[in-house]
Amino acid sequence: MKKTIEIIWIILVILTIFAFVIGYFKYVNTSLVAILLLTTFIKAQLVIDYFMDLKSVQMKYRLIPIVWLSVTISLIAVAYYLPITT
Repeated sequence: MKKTIEIIWIILVILTIFAFVIGYFKYVNTSLVAILLLTTFIKAQLVIDYFMDLKSVQMKYRLIPIVWLSVTISLIAVAYYLPITT
């Protein structure tokens, strides 16, 4: 189990560095925002499953953070992709 947690941690670090590099060098466009939102979902799901240890509980308890995360990321995507008209 310790080896799995270490691998998950390395994946989280790599995905975080990827997001930082894209933001730092300002390579942001509409397709990269979708990729960043997807990597954010993956990172959060890994944290939920392994570090909050919800992987082994009933699905009804796992659905609470999954639904919250899906709604939040969807709202961020809608806010980014909808043009703001004033």
